[in-house]
Amino acid sequence: MGVPVIDMKNIDGGDREVIMAEIAKACESTGFFQLLNHGIEHELMDRVKKVCSEHYKLNREQSFNASLPVRLLSNALDSDNADKIENVDWEDVIQIHEMQETNSWPSQPSDFKETIQEFRNKIFSLTEKLLEVISLNLGLEKEYLKEAFAGGEKPFFGTKVSHYPPCPRPDLIKGIRAHTDAGGLILLYQDDQVSGLQVLDDGTWVDVQPIPYAIVVDIGDQLEAITNGKYTSAWHRILPTKNGNRFSVASFYNPSYNAKVYPASQLTAQTGDELSVYPEYPEYLFGDYMQVYSHQKYEAKEPRFEAMRIVNVECQ
Repeated sequence: MGVPVIDMKNIDGGDREVIMAEIAKACESTGFFQLLNHGIEHELMDRVKKVCSEHYKLNREQSFNASLPVRLLSNALDSDNADKIENVDWEDVIQIHEMQETNSWPSQPSDFKETIQEFRNKIFSLTEKLLEVISLNLGLEKEYLKEAFAGGEKPFFGTKVSHYPPCPRPDLIKGIRAHTDAGGLILLYQDDQVSGLQVLDDGTWVDVQPIPYAIVVDIGDQLEAITNGKYTSAWHRILPTKNGNRFSVASFYNPSYNAKVYPASQLTAQTGDELSVYPEYPEYLFGDYMQVYSHQKYEAKEPRFEAMRIVNVECQ
């Protein structure tokens, strides 16, 4: 059993309605699915994997080997009773959007910047195409979600490159602890050789199977709020492995920090003076949500939305 796999090859042709229906079903069920024939060239994806691997070896491996999770695990293994290590992740991560903002790109490999920027542009376009499809599936105007995330400005589009090096005791630490993603729509290019990503589906952890040249799509908390819970963000985690240095590139299409997030009025239908479908989520600023999320990322999401409800009441 795995997450849905959707072939987008004929999304603009005769199979459009079928593919849109498959996307709608995946959004309503697991909140996770994989795309094939999504329009991003395999050659570019190969180059991304190559430069990320080279960058890790040249610029990150040594620092990871001296990092807190490695030291904590080493100390645990030196003790008589090795306890599970909490509150840290077995992950090396770099934030590409921060490199872009500060022009702090690495000098080696020499084609890192060019390759990653090209890939980010392709992922951005694919994400916006998906948001248009999702908007139409919800019965909204095609541009609705893009405009909602922009909030009169422009959406926040972030990208992180992660590596999960071989772990001597994967039973004692997580690659990434279980969480839901704070933002809108997340697209992930994951390793096609080394597994580790799992999603919680109806109470069971399910592997997101590595598929060559697939893009994984993940529903975030803000899409849950805008759809009034019709689509829900999914709990997911990364398990470390003893063998293989797992790689991934995750891109986050999020609302701008000043964007107001609230259930789409078309999804809270009004009959006369009464609502037949009540708004289950409050109106709030995405920036306020992120302040709470930064402290509660690995905790239940419901208190985060409740905190936004309280903020909303206090501001009235």
